[in-house]
Amino acid sequence: MSPARIRPDRLAESGLLQTHELVGGMDEVGRGSLAGPVSVGLAVVSRRTPDAFPEGLADSKQLTPRRREALVEPCRQWVLDSAVAHASPGEIDALGIVGALRLAGRRALAQVASRGHAPDVVILDGSADWLTEPEPDLLSGLAAPAAPARPGPGDDGLPTALITPPVRTEVKGDARCAVVAAASVLAKVERDALMTALPDPGYAWAANKGYASAAHVDGLARLGASEQHRRSWRLPGVDRFTAG
Repeated sequence: MSPARIRPDRLAESGLLQTHELVGGMDEVGRGSLAGPVSVGLAVVSRRTPDAFPEGLADSKQLTPRRREALVEPCRQWVLDSAVAHASPGEIDALGIVGALRLAGRRALAQVASRGHAPDVVILDGSADWLTEPEPDLLSGLAAPAAPARPGPGDDGLPTALITPPVRTEVKGDARCAVVAAASVLAKVERDALMTALPDPGYAWAANKGYASAAHVDGLARLGASEQHRRSWRLPGVDRFTAG
């Protein structure tokens, strides 16, 4: 028998709302993809947010594409505010995946902050805090400047000069916490739409969304890396030193 699916609840966010006015839930999509942006969803709830969250809400990975799309508008209506932001393949190459995740997360925070809904605390899916800027070390000033980032889909250019709120990491937060599940669904649907809309010379973006499917690997072997590929990564069938 397969294990029972974890159902989200509001315990974590409700506990935080006892001492905070606004609580955010955040999740990323596309971290393990070979191409396309990494995307971060953010959902914000308040003490006035209804207890009942959208029926059928769950971790986006547990839902069919049709069910995810059907949940987008109910999720937006349920939360106080929401945002999805992205870091392009060029930014991933320039900053590394963790730096790109942080950039996308701060872009999402900037969107809700511009509407007066910056969360006081963020529940972040997973065990690692990639959102908080690391403390500078003694060698940071000697580091070479990052290479200019190539533009990509979803690079909204929003300012990211804001104070990052405290972060609470939650393992399987996208499955356990309703506010994180909502962020997960919003990010997944928006990123999938971006990948499906890309011009496709033969990588099968619409089917694989940039992940390493057989058709995608075959396209890489035939066509090489495109502007949408993460060229700093070890792409299957492509010499990383000649991909650019």
